[in-house]
Amino acid sequence: MRMERWGGLQCRIVGGNDGKGGGQGPAVILLHGFGAPGDNLVPLWQEIAAPVGTRVIFPEAPLSLNWGGEERAWWLIDIERRNREIAAGRVQNVARDVPKGLAEARGLVLALLEDVERRLGVPPRRTVLGGFSQGSMLSCDVALRTERALAGVVLLSCSLLAQDEWGPLMARRRGLPVLQSHGSADSVLPMFLAEQLRDLLTKAGVAVQWVGFRGGHEIPAIVVDRLGIFLRHVLPG
Repeated sequence: MRMERWGGLQCRIVGGNDGKGGGQGPAVILLHGFGAPGDNLVPLWQEIAAPVGTRVIFPEAPLSLNWGGEERAWWLIDIERRNREIAAGRVQNVARDVPKGLAEARGLVLALLEDVERRLGVPPRRTVLGGFSQGSMLSCDVALRTERALAGVVLLSCSLLAQDEWGPLMARRRGLPVLQSHGSADSVLPMFLAEQLRDLLTKAGVAVQWVGFRGGHEIPAIVVDRLGIFLRHVLPG
């Protein structure tokens, strides 16, 4: 593994023909979730059966949460408000929320995509963008707003956001392969918001592969297996 700063983000680069992103293979970019350290998703590299030679980039979110560790975020959320609503048994519907900081995070990921193309020599059609939780919401936002011809998008435990802005953009991504997973017992991001996102994307002609599972806010083995299958399908060998 090597670490470099791409698109203004600290990135861990693995895979390829040398374990450090070497070679000519396709690229996968995975964004971690809120409150996770920058290396949170790195172990997935050795678990997913991606095509041989695939380079995987794990960018570190720009915001430090100052919780005493390495916890980071793509944008800030009101944790106290969320905890109060959970304690009161209320479900926070964020479908139409446009988080402050989303646009700035989007700009960083777009710059990262440019650097992946320039530094690794991987065009968008050989690049998969995705993430977990907040990272998946950012990936969805980027994929809907860019005209880059991505090979696919991975949305692990994702929630519908910015519905009034995302909705009109979805038809532009007709035919785009998307892998979306969600746990039926997810207490962080309710499953109904993931199902709404799935249904809107499908109605717009996006090629969504849905993986529902019995579990919480996590990436279980069934999702890891399906992720490998998805990558082998959408990326060249």
